[in-house]
Amino acid sequence: MSQLPVRIARWSARHAGRAIAGWFAFVALCLGAGIAVGSHGATSEDFRVGEAGRAEAMAAEGGLQRRPTEQIMIYARSGTPDTGETDAVARELTERVRKLPEVDRVGAPVRSEDGEVLRVPVVLKGPELDGRKNVVPLLEQTAKVRAGHPGLVVEETGSPSISKGVNDQRAKDLTLSERITLPVTLLTLLVVFGSVVMAGVPLLLALSSIAAALGLSMIASHVLPDPGVGTNMILLVGLAVGVDYTLFYLKREREERARAGGRLGSAALVELAAATAGRAIVVSGLAVIVSTATLYLATDVIFSSLATGTILVVAVAVVSSLTVLPALLVKIGHRTERRAARRAARRASRGKPVRAQRAEAGPGRVSGALLRPAQRRPALTLCVSVLVMLALAAPALGLRLVDPGRDTFSRDIPAMQAYDRLTAAFPELLVAHEVVARSTPDRAAEVQRALGDLGRRAQADPLFARDTEPRVRTSADGRISVLELAVPFPAPSGEAAASLDRIRQVHLPASVGRLSGVETAVSGDVARGRDYVDHENGKLPLVIGFLLLVTFLMTLWAFRSVVIGLTGVVLNLLSAGASLGLLVVFFQGTWAEGLLAFDSLGAIASRVPLFLFVILFGLSMDYQVFVVSRIQEALQNGMPAREAVLDGISRSAKVVTSAAIVMVTVFGAFVALHLTEMKQMGFCLAVAVLLDAVVIRLLVLPSLLLLLGERAWWPSRPARRGRTAVPAAGPRETVG
Repeated sequence: MSQLPVRIARWSARHAGRAIAGWFAFVALCLGAGIAVGSHGATSEDFRVGEAGRAEAMAAEGGLQRRPTEQIMIYARSGTPDTGETDAVARELTERVRKLPEVDRVGAPVRSEDGEVLRVPVVLKGPELDGRKNVVPLLEQTAKVRAGHPGLVVEETGSPSISKGVNDQRAKDLTLSERITLPVTLLTLLVVFGSVVMAGVPLLLALSSIAAALGLSMIASHVLPDPGVGTNMILLVGLAVGVDYTLFYLKREREERARAGGRLGSAALVELAAATAGRAIVVSGLAVIVSTATLYLATDVIFSSLATGTILVVAVAVVSSLTVLPALLVKIGHRTERRAARRAARRASRGKPVRAQRAEAGPGRVSGALLRPAQRRPALTLCVSVLVMLALAAPALGLRLVDPGRDTFSRDIPAMQAYDRLTAAFPELLVAHEVVARSTPDRAAEVQRALGDLGRRAQADPLFARDTEPRVRTSADGRISVLELAVPFPAPSGEAAASLDRIRQVHLPASVGRLSGVETAVSGDVARGRDYVDHENGKLPLVIGFLLLVTFLMTLWAFRSVVIGLTGVVLNLLSAGASLGLLVVFFQGTWAEGLLAFDSLGAIASRVPLFLFVILFGLSMDYQVFVVSRIQEALQNGMPAREAVLDGISRSAKVVTSAAIVMVTVFGAFVALHLTEMKQMGFCLAVAVLLDAVVIRLLVLPSLLLLLGERAWWPSRPARRGRTAVPAAGPRETVG
């Protein structure tokens, strides 16, 4: 495997034009093929988990599944509305929307208890998830009616319009994150390289890798449906790793160029870089791919989509670093050599000596200052650093998880503002539980009576809406019956959660549960969230266990050291634990709401911890592989263990810091988004990468390796070999 990057680089260097053209043809082919086949979105069936999922499957079997429903409200801008006027507007609205092909039926207008608000329920055609597409014509008709009656408020809300609003907001947020991320990334690269051309190369390859991965993800969605989050992950991870891999390669090529002092041509320098940085990129990419693949064990459509997007973009980024990057470097190198030759000729004509380019041998001033405690007092530095990381991780012991549902969405979305007004006027629409029963057709009447008994029990319970008559629907064949129960409390509240427990544990066993041979299950807003969190918690030990195992095995394979493998696992756990603890401190309470512009859920979104562990473990391997590879290389070149550690970390500190700045910028930009779950993910990853690059790589890792010495490489020892001298050859000599 170590020779594969060299062979690829050699071919690309010798056929630079073809390699560059081939890469962009590949990107165009992937994107074109993806657009041609289109994307296959996830359906409601793909999201079903637990008892709630079983209830929804039974309801769908009888054609009684949830339908996308909108509520259109009509009320006066001020004062008491004219009943006749609001009724007339409701009739006009009903006539308009009934003509829409997307509308299945329009319900009778319902007036609020205080008489102030009139609502018109509209059921759309198609499955629940298609509502956000089908709702557009309905919103247009609502807007026309509103324009014709300026004295009244005519507004619309419901799951379809809220879903559309969330999608629109997410698209604007992603545009905002790009506006923040791209300039900061470019500025960072300009500082690192001091050249617009060299700074543009990482961005060019990262963006082209993202384009290719987007096309491939559309194709992959026909096997693994995309719930709409895959694109976010490709953009998030693609820019981070795409820039990182290119940065590692570019920095190594520049080191080799400086060391060669003009005695090697660009093709030879590219091969030297491929033998070291190329191998590290392959190992790092494989580590990210393998660790991310553990998300498939969660058997969740969202995590599967996140895994697919990450794997595709990382794989494409690795390929771009091994193929088109060497070709671009050769093209740029030839231009650099010609300029250097012209400068040398001018200096020689003036009788001035030619200055040789110096290699960057040490870290920057900040990195050097952070590394100094580990160099002078490794034991003390290790103890203090680990204790600090453990202290940061301690708040994670109080972690509470919640499934972020509709009530947690940003109130900047107009449909959410209307939703708040709707539920204030009609509190019975806050939460609905659905009790589903399946039996043989001849028992339909018996099941309906038992469900009616359950409804009466619920009406006598203060946790349920008393003024709303429980409604029982039965399928045409009599096999499936569904009872809907309203709860006048918001879904995240303790009362709503308690009402679900009361149904499942008390009212259902006392009524329908007494009938033998009748299968029952409860779904609804609260049940979906509860069962989803329980499903994730059940899968968490399995995923984390496999993640730790594959991380250890990948490190063991890369460095042939059990100690280095165990060290990588422990250090990743420290980073993840500390960042999770800080996430709890900032987001689980309310004190940071104004600072980070969010409304606290009182808990952490249930997908964040698992997402953090898997993605962080993969991305941390970038730094681990790059740093430890430099140390191993120094050992192989004959340095003693202590000097090898200091040399390897010193040489890699600047590039690791630069890569970390890029990653922190990419992830940190998500803190500016509106969706609380995305804020939490971005915050957690940005903090984790920052801690990993600074505390782990400059304090903990060097301290530990200095204390371990040669024992760090047990059971194997890096083979000692002298550094191959740079041949005194012409500028176009190659290594091969």
